[in-house]
This record gives sequence, C-alpha cells and structure tokens, in this order.
Amino acid sequence: MIFYKVLSFTTGISTLFFSDNCSSCDKKNDKELPNIIYVLADDLGYGDVSIFNKNGKIMTPNIDRMASEGICFTDAHSSSSVSTPTRYGILTGRYSWRSRLKQSVLDGYSDALIPEERTTVASVLKKHGYYTAFIGKWHLGWGWARSEDGISVDFSKPITNSPNDLGFDYGYGHSGSLDMAPYVYVENRMATEIPTDTTENTGKYSWWRKGITSRDFVHEDVTPNFFRRGIKLIEQRAQEKNPFFLYLALPSPHTPILPLEQWQGKSGLNPYGDFVMMIDDYMGQLLEVVKKAGIEDNTLVIFTSDNGCSPEAQFDELAEKGHFPSYIYRGHKADIFEGGHRVPFIAKWPKKIKKGIISSEVICTTDLMATCAEITGYDLADNEGEDSYSMMPLFERRVLNKPLREATIHHSINGSFAIRKGDWKLIMCAGSGGWSFPRPENKSVIDTLPEIQLYNLAEDPGERKNLYATHPEKVEELRSLLKDNILNGRSTPGETQHNDPYENDWWQVVNILH
Repeated sequence: MIFYKVLSFTTGISTLFFSDNCSSCDKKNDKELPNIIYVLADDLGYGDVSIFNKNGKIMTPNIDRMASEGICFTDAHSSSSVSTPTRYGILTGRYSWRSRLKQSVLDGYSDALIPEERTTVASVLKKHGYYTAFIGKWHLGWGWARSEDGISVDFSKPITNSPNDLGFDYGYGHSGSLDMAPYVYVENRMATEIPTDTTENTGKYSWWRKGITSRDFVHEDVTPNFFRRGIKLIEQRAQEKNPFFLYLALPSPHTPILPLEQWQGKSGLNPYGDFVMMIDDYMGQLLEVVKKAGIEDNTLVIFTSDNGCSPEAQFDELAEKGHFPSYIYRGHKADIFEGGHRVPFIAKWPKKIKKGIISSEVICTTDLMATCAEITGYDLADNEGEDSYSMMPLFERRVLNKPLREATIHHSINGSFAIRKGDWKLIMCAGSGGWSFPRPENKSVIDTLPEIQLYNLAEDPGERKNLYATHPEKVEELRSLLKDNILNGRSTPGETQHNDPYENDWWQVVNILH
C-alpha cells in the first residue's frame, strides 16, 4: 500500500492519508479535459531547487510555491542522464535506447530521431481536440534542407520531420543545445531569418561552439524569448474553447550560462546559481499568467529537468559555498549514478491534485505518455508508450497494492545500463559510465573495479557500498529483469515489440544478455 505525506508549508504539521480506489476513467469531453503545460529545464540538478535540498544555497521560491500547491516527487528520474534520449522518452513514452540512438546525443544538424509514424504525446492529445504547441530546445533532430553538395544547409527552404510532423500544431525553437550550431530559430518548419553571421563565445561560463548565426538569434535572450512566447501562447489559448498542450523545453541552465544583468550576482554563488534563480522567476511569471487567465483550476503544470546538473556549473565553486547540485547523491549529468538522472519533478493541478503532497513513489519522464492517455481516455496500442506508466493514480491519491512501476531502467551517456526495483539498483558497468570519476576512459582504475555494482538506495543513497558480492541472488533477479525488459521491447504489459536496429556497437547489451 502506498502512503502519501501531506505537508502544511505554513505550520509544518503533517498527516498521513489515503483514499478509495477510483474507477477507470471514461473518455472525457473537451470541457473536462485539462490544459497541460510541461516545462522541461536543461541540466538542472535535483539539489538546485530548494524544496528538494534543505541545505541548498540557491533560492527558488516560485518553484517551491508550485510544489506547495501540488505534488512533489522525491524519487523521479529522467530516462537518460543526457538530453536527447530523455526528450525522446518524454514525447514517445519509450526508452531512447530502443531507438537507433544507443548512446550520447544528437547535434544541431542531425537527422530526426523520431519517425513521423511513431505516436507522440502531442499526436495523442491532438486527436482529442487539444491545440498542441512546442516552444524551445528540440534536440531530437530534423531534416534540414541540404544544398546541392549534400552537406551545407539551405535555410530558405522548409525543414522536414519537424515538430509539426509529430503532432504539434505550432512549433518554434532551435535544433540542438544552445551551445550547438546552427544558431537559428525555426517556426512552423521555416527559419525565421536566414543566418548570415558566425558567432563564438569562449567564456568560462558562457561558452558556445563557433557556428552560423541569424541576426534574430541572441544567445542571452533565448531563454527569456521562449518564456515570453510561452506566456503569450497561454494567454491566447486561455480564451479558446479547446484545451491546449504546451511543451516548453528550456535550453537552460545548460551552457552557455547567461543570466540577465538584473540577475547577475543575485545568488551569491556564481553565474550558474544566478541563472537558476532567473529561471525560477520566469516560472513564477508563467504560473501567475495561468492564474490570471482563469484557467488555473483545470491546468496541469509539470516542471522537471532532462537530467542532472552539468559540471560546467563549476561544482568546486558551488561546494566552497555549501551548495551541491546533486544534493546527497553521487555523480552528475552523463552518469549512471543517481546524480545523473534523479531530477526535481513537480506537478500542480488544483482540480485533481491535493496541495502539499510529497511522494516517494518512483516515476520516470517517460510516464507523460500514459498519463495523457488516461486523462483523455485513450487506449495505447502495443507499439505506443512501451515504457510509460500513468501518474494519474498518484495525482488522485489512489490506494496502490504495489509500486506504480515494476522497475525503471537508467542509461548513461556511454550507453551503460542500470535497473532499479524497489530499494535496489543494479549497475551494469564499473565506474560512472559518464563524466564523473571513475570515467570509462580511466582504464587503470576501471580495470580494478567489479564489472557490476549493486546498491541498496534506502540504506546507501550515495551509492558507496557495492553489495554485488554479498547479494548474488539480487544481482541475478535484477539482471534477468533487465534482460527481459530489453528483449521484450517494452517494460509495460503488452505484446512483445522490436527495438530499432543498432547504429553502433551496443556492447553493454551483449554483456547483459551473456
């Protein structure tokens, strides 16, 4: 049975409660369907939001207030410890390593990762009368129009395999991370301006790679621009009859770290801390607009991050002042350790979610698909949302006789796997599988370590005591479950599906299966 802790953020008093099971949802009509706003931060650490880190030095009052008015998940995970794979999972409800991308991320010129025939969150919602909009960092590839040489891009022609071809009525954003060229906005398949300049920044915090840049693309203004456009869209769609879905994918606080002048120095830490505070302020503005528009009660707002904090935040500087972006967890962005994929996750929906709930239930960013399917009464086919579990039972505080997710699979930048079930986590590699020590390339150290790691996160949240030698039965249980989840092409109940063909040497799977 799952219990929920309800906190009073004014008195500190807590109570425990649970409610009766809810009957399965019937298909809703448009007037009952909620608006859905999904805000995805980029490289924001679990410990960078003060509601998740009581000892943190970055103050995020607006995000904290959102948590006090909704549900705060303390054991939420991105489906990968880097950007592209997580974004794939959010929109498809499928682990990205089932696609052709088995490790790393795409770049700004990459072809589309999601084929047009695959169902997305946007296409499901669009079928049910939603106006669907994407604003922000895409980082899932699309088809730039190539010139005759097949290499250079003709920015005067429309892109293909765009957000508009994957269920979004409106799409506005840039192709990769904010430090990846080309630095060009694309709106509904067309570049908003033909790039004529080349820019580069080599600053310690504010660096971006040299690349072609359009004059309307100002790096310092990209995050504010996306928030302005998102807020304007909310105001406009609030006047319409049909519900809307806004996927607001921020490029921040990822590099380049560019807090506006009025935020510089505000955190008392460094520019990264300032940048996080700026994002919090914009979130406050967005939430206020939802309230003023009169749609707050039946609007589901979700705020989370695509993975853990990047070391580009300058961890040594932050630690000197007592701030730890990964909180008590080991590792950071790119890693298989908790700091790589445990993320802040908050949902607010006054009509459905009671105020001030703290949930320790394990959830994953792939779970948006099944959640939206349940909200709309849509039955997912066997080849849709293969790794997605609906969060509605948690939103509605239904009594559960087992965990929401049987298990959750984690994935690092180099393609290393881990599987989590209950308190136990099995890691199928030595070291971090990412950027923290010991890194995969630290061969002299890696070769001295066990090839697998087993941790009890309830007793050892910092993943310091490897128990693989003393719990062989748990190792075998989790290895077998991971193998089944891979070979079945899904981790949810349903007909077996096929993973996409390998694009490179997927050596980790070979190790798991043998």
